[in-house]
Amino acid sequence: MADKKDDPPVGEDSEEESSGSETESDSDEEEDTGLTENQNRLLYVCDLYSKKAESAEDSDQWVRKPALVVLIYEGIVSNVLDFDYAPQSDLIENRRVWLNISQEGKSDIEFLREEELLSGLQISSRSYKPITCYQITAKGKELVKRVNRKEKEAVHEFVYMRGSRELLRAVWDGNSYWLESASGYRRKSTITDTEDVSYVSSAYVPQCLRYGGRPTLSNAHRAHESAVNTNQIRDELDEVITLNSVSIIVAEYIPFGANQIVQLNNNVGSTERVQGGFISPAVDDDSGGTSMEMSPELTSVDILDYTLTNHINFEAEIRFQEDHGVIQVETFGVSLNAEGTCFYGMQVEAVMDRIKDNISLDHLARLLVDVQQDSSAIVDSIISQYQRDLMQLIFLGDASNRNKVNLIIANEITPHLTAEEYMDKGEYENELKQVIGDTKAAYDISEHDTLIFGAYGLLVCGPNSRHHEPLLCAYLQFITIDIFVQNYFARMWILSDDMATTNKIIDMSESDPTSLGRIRYRICKLARDIIQLDEILGYLLEALEIIEIPPEPPEQAGRSLYERLEISGMRSQLVRRTTDLKKNIAGSQRYLDVLRERAHVVSEGKMFSLNENLESNSKKLCMLQENNSDTAQSMQILQFMFAGMLAFDLLDRLTGNWTVMNAKWMESFVTPLVQQNPLVWFGISIFMWILVGFTVMKVFTWQKFKSQGVTTIRIRMNKRIFVEKLRALLAQKARSYEERRYEEEKDIVKLTYEERDPKDWGGDRPRVVIEYDERNQYLLDVTMSYNRRAASKTLGFNAEELREKLLGQFEHAGIYDHEGEDHSSFDLAVDKRAAIELQIEAEEAAGEAEEEAAGEAAP
Repeated sequence: MADKKDDPPVGEDSEEESSGSETESDSDEEEDTGLTENQNRLLYVCDLYSKKAESAEDSDQWVRKPALVVLIYEGIVSNVLDFDYAPQSDLIENRRVWLNISQEGKSDIEFLREEELLSGLQISSRSYKPITCYQITAKGKELVKRVNRKEKEAVHEFVYMRGSRELLRAVWDGNSYWLESASGYRRKSTITDTEDVSYVSSAYVPQCLRYGGRPTLSNAHRAHESAVNTNQIRDELDEVITLNSVSIIVAEYIPFGANQIVQLNNNVGSTERVQGGFISPAVDDDSGGTSMEMSPELTSVDILDYTLTNHINFEAEIRFQEDHGVIQVETFGVSLNAEGTCFYGMQVEAVMDRIKDNISLDHLARLLVDVQQDSSAIVDSIISQYQRDLMQLIFLGDASNRNKVNLIIANEITPHLTAEEYMDKGEYENELKQVIGDTKAAYDISEHDTLIFGAYGLLVCGPNSRHHEPLLCAYLQFITIDIFVQNYFARMWILSDDMATTNKIIDMSESDPTSLGRIRYRICKLARDIIQLDEILGYLLEALEIIEIPPEPPEQAGRSLYERLEISGMRSQLVRRTTDLKKNIAGSQRYLDVLRERAHVVSEGKMFSLNENLESNSKKLCMLQENNSDTAQSMQILQFMFAGMLAFDLLDRLTGNWTVMNAKWMESFVTPLVQQNPLVWFGISIFMWILVGFTVMKVFTWQKFKSQGVTTIRIRMNKRIFVEKLRALLAQKARSYEERRYEEEKDIVKLTYEERDPKDWGGDRPRVVIEYDERNQYLLDVTMSYNRRAASKTLGFNAEELREKLLGQFEHAGIYDHEGEDHSSFDLAVDKRAAIELQIEAEEAAGEAEEEAAGEAAP
């Protein structure tokens, strides 16, 4: 890549060859744009993805920086852009991930901005991190017209879907970047797949952190093991800077205290006769059992020195399985203290085929990814569950990828330049950015020693660099707290957003019948988070009180370094910032109290509404009971009288003047039996009354028996629906009763209908009472009554079958609004992260299942 100082000025005057940026030049001749080939192609990419509004009704189109970084990476792996890339930790939508980022590509983008070919826009995001966006300027569009067809077609290789002119857009799904087109094409980007390198390291603990004990062991005799011929790097690396005799210290802050150090010493066996051993973060669920099985991927711990309540130093050898062809002999020197600063140090013995010296920064950047990830695995396996919970709280369930600070100490840097020469906005500075982040400043602390500050680390090079370890370690103590406070402050914004969302849910509680349960859950989680954040604040303040500021060294180089590190002023700044956080926590606690009170009001309101309904229903039941009692008595009397009347009518029909009683054959029977014998006809009448009454009572009892064989199912739905589709379904039913209740926030409709065809329901037509909120489109309750005694004995439905058939009708009619039912956008931040983790686990399980299936299918 060309040095930005040597780039020629960009020409502004050119002949127009086409009417728009999308139109390609008719000529393949090379025209001088004043830019390098990479810069031409980057400018064309920005032209494709951004657009200036042509009128007030149109919208500006900007391309986001993270998406542009993904496109640059895709251009590199497609051999279209000639840049290097290296893994770097970045925050994407509150998730910290490792991305293969090209510092040269980012530098060229900044150069295009300096030349006013691109405009920049800073906009805040929901993750409370400002997002930079880019848009091509009019000057840039004029320059794009001079880019020849060959270069444009090269860009088309990675920005368009193959075989079409559909632009691919970078889409983040919470775990990975995907390239998607408008037609539905989708493929996963490998930008999150970091590359491993083979290396050999020894434990390294600065002498200023030691309190006796044996020295660390060296793996220098195993340096040759990393000289393997295979590696995972997908790009050809251009080495510009190399280091000799490299030591790395990765540091972070974890809330610690004296009791936590005591517990940690007990966990690793510092006080036992045989110290150390293997450690694992796994939890034993059957501690009373005899034996257990565990993965062989463990960490070996060997204690160096410790004090029971203040610190512990130990060696940790990582024994994790690596990919095929990658050899990593990984030993850390770990120093933990009661102030909360955790140091993970290693002496680099060899990287790939480079033994001790001539270590490439490209390789070192990939080594640092391993150090950052494995150091998290080491410390997470020995700290308490309480501390792990605090870290998961601050880093939103992603503590394993938390950001740390890198200190790189080298005896020599090649080429050896002045500090100003390293800050060249070109190849030297881009190379340094790979290991320490965006460079901030560089200083010559002596004639041979150089100090370079980066966004997430610092590099100290020179023969006397190790003499400054006490100052550097003191600086790391404060800078790790600084990083932790930044993450803490960001977490406070997320907490405030969660509370504001909870407040919105409370506002919608009248229209959302499912809200009360979610409100209670959220308030409990928020209360727990605030309590833990307050505890963390106490640990921070305690750490700032007890961390000692080293005195200013007497020698000139030491004084120069002391001045550049500004250690003396860092404590007061951090104390002030931490005190400021106390005000934020206090405000959050008061806000939570308000939410609790509002939730209590909502709960009381629902309880009051429920009591009103119960009182109304009780009054109706009492009135019905009185009416039913009177009706039952009247019915019994009427039944008795009706039986007698019916019996007498039957006899009257037989003995009337026009009946057979006038016949001679009947007279011979009736006259001696009825007319000449008193009370015989009366007895016959009474007998007929009893006979008919008995028959009527039997029929009534049978009907009553059938009517009592009713199965009633009640389903509390509380589901979001499409009211129009529900109306279409109800229009097909035999509706019999409808009741509407209009309230301030909702319109309740209660409707009764019967199914039309009893054959569909086993011989009986069930009656369904459905209650729904028409205004807010919620199905509230469904009640079904079904007479199983009236149905066929063989075809009748039981309760579970009725439920399944009824819900199947609703599902078939498509009344459910599943998207409206999705409240994931209102989830707490930690719940959103948990959902992403479940998605990752599901994808991994699906991938393993596919691999197993492919293995079984293979001959």
